[in-house]
Amino acid sequence: MKLAARLGFPERDIDLAIDVGAGRTLALLGPNGAGKSTALASIAGLLRPGSGHITLDDRILFSHNGDGDPTWVPPHARGVALLAQEARLFPHLSVLDNVAFGPRSSGMPRGRARELARHWLAQVDAEAFADRRPAALSGGQAQRVAIARALATEPHLLLLDEPLSALDVDSAPAIRQLLRRVLEGRTTIVVTHDILDAVLLADDVAVLEGGRVVEEGPTSRVLTRPTSRFAARIAGLNLVRGTAHGTTVTTPEGLHVEGLSDDDLAEGSAAVAVFSPSAVGVYRVAPSGSPRNVVHATVTELEPHGHQVRVHTAHLSADITPAALADLALAPGAEVVLTVKASEVAVYPA
Repeated sequence: MKLAARLGFPERDIDLAIDVGAGRTLALLGPNGAGKSTALASIAGLLRPGSGHITLDDRILFSHNGDGDPTWVPPHARGVALLAQEARLFPHLSVLDNVAFGPRSSGMPRGRARELARHWLAQVDAEAFADRRPAALSGGQAQRVAIARALATEPHLLLLDEPLSALDVDSAPAIRQLLRRVLEGRTTIVVTHDILDAVLLADDVAVLEGGRVVEEGPTSRVLTRPTSRFAARIAGLNLVRGTAHGTTVTTPEGLHVEGLSDDDLAEGSAAVAVFSPSAVGVYRVAPSGSPRNVVHATVTELEPHGHQVRVHTAHLSADITPAALADLALAPGAEVVLTVKASEVAVYPA
């Protein structure tokens, strides 16, 4: 089913427009406090927006324009399943009865509900745990059961709130692959801070900042040509936002970054310059014959990044080797010169 939602919380300055195509998975990305959990809770019926609407296909789950009584469908009648960070299984029930709980609550006979529960436990490779109590499960096993419990209700819409964040590094990859398989063809929203979740699970991405959707589109496009700082950060890219002057992006702070563009950029229009931290050179003194883009900056943080070290400054980041870090004697507060060739920078409309 297709979801269309407009969620207004005037007192919190939240105004979100979220659409998910039938059978597609949308990843909601954004910093803490951007409105991601508010969006899920509203769609699930756990929060009531001050204004807006929520529809699944032609069925209205919520509608309120400020006049008259709002339309409101309670959570249990929405056909929406919410899977939280923690599995939250009922401790007094067996795994089988946990999964059968939803169908039983909707009036399904016990035998049929248990049969359906066994089916979904098999789908998530957890049938062997059917007779156990939740206390006897590992974190990964419990999350498999929670997924089966959500799917056993045969929801029209599945909401996942950082479903892998509570798992250890050994369990998360297997659960991610499981979700990739069971979400295919299901209308789903997943809130995540992990780029792997977005790349492997989501058809589309919406980036939330300050209670607004600031960027949306197919996952591949958003993560390779981001226009928001958060999307660029999660994709591991530098992004400089400003106005276009030819193929140079100029920021209000006076930073100029020149690059290459395949787009027709109007003079003075909003634009971004995007490039990889690996394309940025780091020096203590500006090199002779330096590239077109030269930025004087102060190191704010040094972060391990795979086999390299990511050097953060106020506007740009660079990846260097540990040997280069030692040679440059870098530490937070150090003054550096950053360089990047124009040929490494993509410039396009914001």
